[in-house]
Amino acid sequence: MKQYAVVAHDYTDEGALDRRIACRQSHLEGLRRLYQQGSFISGGVMLNDDGKMIGSNAHFQFIDRNAFEAWLEQEPYVTQKVWEHIDIREVKLFDPTV
Repeated sequence: MKQYAVVAHDYTDEGALDRRIACRQSHLEGLRRLYQQGSFISGGVMLNDDGKMIGSNAHFQFIDRNAFEAWLEQEPYVTQKVWEHIDIREVKLFDPTV
């Protein structure tokens, strides 16, 4: 399995936060499914100094980059134009049980 770190910055236009909130439930439901499949490791929302949601950070694992990209193409925050800039890096996460 390949592991990926994702840092995604939201669009900054006037409707960006409304788009995020509108599809947040479907985004979270998808993450729950990925977690049950063993593909979502951890993550959460990024906040600005005022506590406003401005992006996301997460760790995933997929069989390969193609499987990761296939998931990303249907992710609600991508299809609904919530995430504007997405930085993806392959990583090897520390396993404290080893």
